[in-house]
Amino acid sequence: MNEILIALAILGGMGLIFGLVLAIASKVFYVEEDERLAPLTECLPGANCGGCGYAGCGGYAEAVLKGEAEIGKCASGGDEAAQKMAEIMGVKAEKVARRVAMVRCSGYKRTDEDGKPVGLMMKGDYEGLHDCLAASKVAGRGPTICKYGCLGFGNCTRACKYDAIHVVDGVARVDFDKCVGCMSCAAACPRGIITSVEYGEHIVISCSSHAKGAVTTRGCTIGCIGCGLCKKICPKDAITIDRNLAVIDYSKCDSCGLCVNVCPKKMIRKATQGGSRD
Repeated sequence: MNEILIALAILGGMGLIFGLVLAIASKVFYVEEDERLAPLTECLPGANCGGCGYAGCGGYAEAVLKGEAEIGKCASGGDEAAQKMAEIMGVKAEKVARRVAMVRCSGYKRTDEDGKPVGLMMKGDYEGLHDCLAASKVAGRGPTICKYGCLGFGNCTRACKYDAIHVVDGVARVDFDKCVGCMSCAAACPRGIITSVEYGEHIVISCSSHAKGAVTTRGCTIGCIGCGLCKKICPKDAITIDRNLAVIDYSKCDSCGLCVNVCPKKMIRKATQGGSRD
């Protein structure tokens, strides 16, 4: 009986000592939390999408507080979140333009009334995993003839937390009304053909192929062939042809739309058209 009481007394004494040590340590090593951290975090949407480059909304808010990150990097929160954060930090934030994701591929995997293939053409029947990364590892860089085209197995749709991207006729399409520009879809795309564009009346090139025109045409009936008609008609000299693909310099482009009208493949369009083709 005495042995039990002694053991309990020893344990109780040890607990008391450890408690005192922890209490002293908490005082010695106490780091006062900036009272602005909670309000900054509340300004953010809480999606924790990682589009800002930080581990969640809390991580980004802390980085802003420490001066390690700029205000306005939250695509999901947009300008509203940026202005609220700037007010808390006592600074002025530039207006944040809304940006959305765009799939740089116009190809539809379908046939016309005569049974001829339209858009991206397949090498044959694909029986592997319905996963873009797995399909991209198939010999010859995937089941589509175009090695730059959308594989269409929906890795991007599964990554999107806003139900803003869907596979339509075998190709991913973004719903700009739902997209917040977090770019989670781009991170999930093994071919890297999803890019960020400014929402609005901006002209976009919906193709990623750098193959020569004849090669592109064999693999996709509506891909960019680098013909240069868009470059010739542009009054602002805003379009160049880089390795057989049209590229727009947005510092020069005024979105006049002349290139949209002249493109023989109809793969140049305004960003407000989303993923649809007229």
